[in-house]
Amino acid sequence: MSPSHLVDDETTVNVARAALFAALTGAFALVSVTVPVTSIPFTLQVLGVFLAGILLGPVWGGAAMVLYLAAGAVGAPVFQGGSAGIGILLGGAPSFGYLWSFPLAAVVIGYLVHGSTEVRRPSSVSPARLVVAMVVGTIVIYAFGALGFMYVQDVGPEAAVLAGVVPFVPAEILKLLAALGIVRSDVLHAG
Repeated sequence: MSPSHLVDDETTVNVARAALFAALTGAFALVSVTVPVTSIPFTLQVLGVFLAGILLGPVWGGAAMVLYLAAGAVGAPVFQGGSAGIGILLGGAPSFGYLWSFPLAAVVIGYLVHGSTEVRRPSSVSPARLVVAMVVGTIVIYAFGALGFMYVQDVGPEAAVLAGVVPFVPAEILKLLAALGIVRSDVLHAG
């Protein structure tokens, strides 16, 4: 058997899509704005998680986020503000809990959108279902994020929620609306 036949075409396409969404999430991490009330900057990474889960489904959406973390761990500048390194994932930044949540959040979002590992067109999914999936994914992200913040900053749950969740709620609503607009747009469904 030749090496070109070891992986089928569908797997090759899905790996390429996962790599694309990992790269997109890395690009979104470059949008980094300091928020005065917290040590965690605002980024667009969660938009990448939303889109990966919705457009790739639970398996490949989760794989995209694992690939994203692996790229950052080995030195690709894909974390917040172009940072990188395994140290970030081992608690070297207040945002490390959020990063660890991305694969699980993409899986949860993908499963809630598609109802299985079978991926269907987002246009066939009701906007309400898309919103619920992203809200649940956001809860996963912020639960992990708050726990990581508590660990790194040595604070209690209330301080972690006030500094690591509350300031970001308006931005998450905007990212959710952006993702909804993107996946429901005619651009994705042309041809």
